[in-house]
Amino acid sequence: MARYTGPDCKLCRRERQKLYLKGTRCEGPKCAIEKRPYPPGEHGRGRIRESEYLLQLREKQKARRIYGVLERQFRNYYQEASRQGGLTGENLLVLLETRLDNTVFRGGLARSRDEARQLVRHRHFQVNGRTVNIPSYRVRVGDVITVRDRARNFVPILGSLELIGAKQIPSWVSTDQTKLQISVLDLPKRGQIDVPVQEQLIVELYSK
Repeated sequence: MARYTGPDCKLCRRERQKLYLKGTRCEGPKCAIEKRPYPPGEHGRGRIRESEYLLQLREKQKARRIYGVLERQFRNYYQEASRQGGLTGENLLVLLETRLDNTVFRGGLARSRDEARQLVRHRHFQVNGRTVNIPSYRVRVGDVITVRDRARNFVPILGSLELIGAKQIPSWVSTDQTKLQISVLDLPKRGQIDVPVQEQLIVELYSK
């Protein structure tokens, strides 16, 4: 399965803002944006000539990097969103939010989407009693995501549980810390998706 394996901090620096790709590290003094708030590379501090296309491209890249999706998969999500009724940009964000790895992260059972993706791949979660190891698996209303018995004392999961109190769990999911399970109560609305992305710019980019 193809995925990005480079340094996450470079992605944040490229977008010139925190994308929170490394969990709690992004909130501390070790965050790369705090030390070097400019793009990587020898021309990172140079003046960049902004254009309409560049702004659209940066929004698309930002969304891809936040959710950990590669280009072809992101384009497939966009094409699916464009076939649905309603606003294409909002449909796109809903499709990305309802990925299994993102739902695990939103529910507080992982400290970052990267960590959630790895936990899912290693078969530590079940959906409605069935083990699922596909991070892009689409969750639906009424689905219940549980931690498998063998992973209930897994250090990353226990560590993420300690941070739930300081983390805002979106209202479209409900987390039972005792049972280590997440219930999908509804599909997320745009107002419940707190990613710093202007989805309309992505639509304009792909509409050309």
